[in-house]
Amino acid sequence: MGVAARASPPPDLAAAWPLGRRAAVRRPLVLVAGAGALLFVVVVVGTALGAVAVPLDQTAAILGRRLLGLPFAVTWPASAETIVLELRLPRVLTAMVVGGGLAVTGAALQGLLRNPLADPYVLGTSSGAALGAAIGILIPFRLLFLDFGLVHVLAFGGALAAVLTVERLSRRGTLASLTGLLLTGYAVSSLLAAGLALVMYASGQSLRQIFFFLLGSFDGATWLRLAGAAPIVLVGVLLIALRARALNALLLGEEGAAHLGLEVGRERTILLVLASLVTAAGVAVSGLIGFVGLVVPHAVRLLVGPNARAVVPASLVMGAAFLGLADLVSRLAGEIPVGVVTAIVGAPFFLYLLGRARTGYEL
Repeated sequence: MGVAARASPPPDLAAAWPLGRRAAVRRPLVLVAGAGALLFVVVVVGTALGAVAVPLDQTAAILGRRLLGLPFAVTWPASAETIVLELRLPRVLTAMVVGGGLAVTGAALQGLLRNPLADPYVLGTSSGAALGAAIGILIPFRLLFLDFGLVHVLAFGGALAAVLTVERLSRRGTLASLTGLLLTGYAVSSLLAAGLALVMYASGQSLRQIFFFLLGSFDGATWLRLAGAAPIVLVGVLLIALRARALNALLLGEEGAAHLGLEVGRERTILLVLASLVTAAGVAVSGLIGFVGLVVPHAVRLLVGPNARAVVPASLVMGAAFLGLADLVSRLAGEIPVGVVTAIVGAPFFLYLLGRARTGYEL
């Protein structure tokens, strides 16, 4: 029996979900199609609106002509094309890439940790990135390579270093692996937060810049920064999606997944590394933006069920649309930090999740 069970493939959760197999297949497709349509609207409206508005028809014609090669006659001034293509489009696309990446890593970590309140920052990523960025702000000289400065490099490195430290330290504990991982993440995050507080105390006139990073913004988005971050995010998301069956198996617990033939330790390490890379790349170009990786995967899961093969792609599209919309709101509200907008939406949803958790809500 042990050999037969170990040879069994990871479960297909679509068949077990109460919606039924047909609905479990149809709903993700409808959701992705609807979110894709919303993405298109956000791209057009997001590149049209701002301090200097460009008419929607001109914006759509510029995008169609320059990106799709459609034969639209040029009826707009050169300044409108510069605003759309050079200033707003890279910002909108950066917000979408970061939003999709955070949503997918949130979905992966919630499944991996079997914790409905997990998000991309649960293992110290945010604290490591914040400390790295704060140190980069205080260093007196400036380094710029492919539009990435020392702040971005140290934020990326700090985020990765924090997660790798948590993963390494959690192996040495005597607690159950998931409990040890979460508690280690909390301890390392607290230590890094203390270091960040010390750096902020000594920052003087640079304190405003540190706060700006902590609240998140796409104000400095450029094509070069997008080209640097997007490949890491998109490749990481693709590799996470390819491990959807492993995520489904891990929902049964580590022992159940092992009985299904899954190498739990190896899969856990791979998923942690991929989630960390995606999160670190997003944080490096946008700063800390909370609640995206918490709100979006849960909204998707409530609509399509727990099957990771549906949750991951739907989270990608919905996360991109959600953060693109949040960035548009932040610009129209006078360039308030986008993290403030996501918190206004995410905090009530977080309280709702806590209420569900008290009544036995599970992934």
